[in-house]
Amino acid sequence: MNASHRHDRWFRVCSAALMGVLVCALTACAGVGRGPIPGGDLRTVSDQTDAERRARVRLELASAYFSQGQLETALDELKQALVIFPNLPEGMNLRGLIYAGLMQYALAEDSFDRALALAPQDGNILHNQGWFLCQRGRHAQAQLSFDKALAQPLYRDPSKTMLAKGVCLSLAGHPDEAIRVLTLGYERDPGNPALAVNLAEILARRGQNERAAFYLRRVNQQPAWISAQTLWLGARVERRLGRADAAAELLQQLRRSFPNTPESLAAERGAFDE
Repeated sequence: MNASHRHDRWFRVCSAALMGVLVCALTACAGVGRGPIPGGDLRTVSDQTDAERRARVRLELASAYFSQGQLETALDELKQALVIFPNLPEGMNLRGLIYAGLMQYALAEDSFDRALALAPQDGNILHNQGWFLCQRGRHAQAQLSFDKALAQPLYRDPSKTMLAKGVCLSLAGHPDEAIRVLTLGYERDPGNPALAVNLAEILARRGQNERAAFYLRRVNQQPAWISAQTLWLGARVERRLGRADAAAELLQQLRRSFPNTPESLAAERGAFDE
């Protein structure tokens, strides 16, 4: 498993403001940078120096510790990587993620800025910077970073950034624009349950329950995607639509599969409108 996949685990639950079902996978790409080299070609593995290769080995180790939540150990390994090869944009990107996790926000912001100085067109770094700014309440700046990431022709994870962009718009108090962005993201990546759930949650809060039910059914029909949150939200939406049998079926599954969760306990209390 490479570092970009491992970092998908960072800050998966983005905001309790959206019921704890928001999933914003922030990734740090530890692959080869895609900036140009003399002659106009893109950088590939063969362009790496020996120092860069050794630094990337350390970076992979730092990434592994980071994915396990061992932030200080990850930072120690990363420091050694940056001693070997200081101008490693993926290293600075990971540094930003680690310091954000350690709540050292000034150092995190500095790290993302330095990473982008080295690789201004790296969509992963722009995405991470955007979500960091969103978490700090700097929503307008976050949107600029997300839009820059989405504008990069070589960026491979646009649906991830559309998810983060939509969530951030909702947190900033722009639910209609959030719905538009998340809908576009879902159309691009209908197999992404995070897009479906986040979109459904915002639609439900806007009273668009039929549309919300459509997306929630798609999620709750897939065993690998089901959670206490999706079942509870689905049951409440079906109940609002007057479909008592559908709501009861979801509630039964919630109690059976996720007993003693906050959602199951809320269902027992009948707290459908909390």
